[in-house]
Amino acid sequence: MTTTPEQFIAATKANLEAQFASVAALNKKAFEGLEQLLTLNVNAAKAGLEESTAAAKQLLNAKDPQEFFNLTSAQVQPAAEKALAYSRHLTSIATATQQEFTKAVEAHIADTNTKVIGLIDEVTKNAPAGSEQAVVALKTVVGNINAGYEQLSKTAKQAQQTLEDNLNKATQQFTQAAEKATAKKK
Repeated sequence: MTTTPEQFIAATKANLEAQFASVAALNKKAFEGLEQLLTLNVNAAKAGLEESTAAAKQLLNAKDPQEFFNLTSAQVQPAAEKALAYSRHLTSIATATQQEFTKAVEAHIADTNTKVIGLIDEVTKNAPAGSEQAVVALKTVVGNINAGYEQLSKTAKQAQQTLEDNLNKATQQFTQAAEKATAKKK
């Protein structure tokens, strides 16, 4: 069996269709993440408006400066906790969306790699005598591309983990600082 231009056209068409399906899936994941982000922000804005209105009413009803400052101090800890909860939720949305992207891209690359290797194997079955070096070089290129992608993927995952670790440390330090500040005011 020989490899014909029709086979290359069919392989190219199948690859393009797979790429369009992957892009559509990635767009869907992006919109889901965006929808979650918008919901989080709308809910945070509503809650913030309600809480700031209630806090302003309390402060306006303070009978003396001491009560005013006590009320102000009492609002620091809950506000810090809400900010931390918001940042954790935001991080959760971003992390989940990034993981879905990574999973989809890895699946697409694995599928594409399988198809490319299958096509190379089909072409090499019918390769003319003396073209062994070209076939080996082509397989080496594909192998190097895969190795490069694996290294890039590993580095990206390490960077994501470092970012999450740093965010968790910053959140913990912020929480401790807020607790100390509240304890000092009491």
